[in-house]
Amino acid sequence: MKHIDSAPSTPGKFKMEKSPYNNRLRLQSSIAKLTFWSFVFLGLIFVFFFRSSSSPSSSSSPVSSDLSRRSLRTSSYDGPNFEKRVRASSKIRSRNGISVLVTGAAGFVGTHVSAALKRRGDGVLGLDSFNNYYDPSLKKARQALLENSGVYIVEGDINDVALLRKLFDIVPFTHVMHLAAQAGVRYAMENPSSYVHSNIAGLVNLLEVCKSANPQPAIVWASSSSVYGLNTKVPFSERDRTDQPASLYAATKKAGEEIAHTYNHIYGLSLTGLRFFTVYGPWGRPDMAYFFFTKDILKGKSIPIFEAANHGTVARDFTYIDDIVKGCLGALDTAEKSTGSGGKKKGPAQLRVYNLGNTSPVPVSDLVSILERLLKVKAKRMIMKLPRNGDVQFTHANISLAQRELGYKPTTDLQTGLKKFVRWYLSYYVDGKKSSQ
Repeated sequence: MKHIDSAPSTPGKFKMEKSPYNNRLRLQSSIAKLTFWSFVFLGLIFVFFFRSSSSPSSSSSPVSSDLSRRSLRTSSYDGPNFEKRVRASSKIRSRNGISVLVTGAAGFVGTHVSAALKRRGDGVLGLDSFNNYYDPSLKKARQALLENSGVYIVEGDINDVALLRKLFDIVPFTHVMHLAAQAGVRYAMENPSSYVHSNIAGLVNLLEVCKSANPQPAIVWASSSSVYGLNTKVPFSERDRTDQPASLYAATKKAGEEIAHTYNHIYGLSLTGLRFFTVYGPWGRPDMAYFFFTKDILKGKSIPIFEAANHGTVARDFTYIDDIVKGCLGALDTAEKSTGSGGKKKGPAQLRVYNLGNTSPVPVSDLVSILERLLKVKAKRMIMKLPRNGDVQFTHANISLAQRELGYKPTTDLQTGLKKFVRWYLSYYVDGKKSSQ
């Protein structure tokens, strides 16, 4: 199988308040903010379900158009052949292996994680809606790679509760790797309802099925570094505030973390959230800057280089896909069993959240310079002000917790990782004559 492969750099300092009065004020403020965000997230869910149920035939509705591009076809998943394929893909082939349902399996991270699990002998079943947020043919190509290695991807939606229940009836999954989500910061301004549909309603539907499964699976799921929002203390630590999201995408991921806490507390589900930092590499997402920069540089088009106020540097903690996969597998391998049964909690369950980054933020302008050298083409740079569309000036991960508890240790620098990406890109789009649109 093919291999599917000036920002602040020092920690900020906490200023400890010694006054009990200030502590009380801070506590009251935290409670007020938690209450506020709870109402916001509940309101989003209410609006989504109200609109989708009241106007199911309206093709102009963002919710309806989003639903129309998803495959909710549970009735077609009947018969011995379907069940045979599900069981074969989910069969554990190693002594201490696990059986994992991977949602979003045809996505960038999902493909790499599924392949890694299968290589080591775990049972893996994929689930993906193959929506058209970006070119579905790229997802189909990833699917073909996985099928060649024995991973079957069921085409379906995480909001299809009947399908999810059927899969759990066929296979008693020990783990769920939940990577299905509506990604992208800027697209939220065009189709906000799709984020509520996938990232909030979809997560709730999945957790509802998991809580009732017997045995309950341990769940590892993709949160995002976007939850740090407007936080200015760096590097970002899991202990830092996450109540200032800069985009709807970030708000839905923050909502997901609160929802995870709820299902852990009430139903005993073992839940681990992973905050990914700007993942890149072969078979990546075309909406990511490194990907479309490569495409536009080769086509001779101008590429936007954003800068913050007062010519401030925009930087990202770019993290290579192989390092992210190691973090995902580490989270699965250290996940404790859920403690509930039949939807009832029997005892305290594990609840964790980790940063998975590279710890070395790189200015976007340096990213472009590396691509220029690798592609042997000079980029047409267009310097622009950072827009107010959800993008933040910088990201920087503190990974000490993941290092200590998951054994997570990123080893790929941006130069090395981009070299592998460019090699894949040229092979897939140029030598393979695929259209990069």
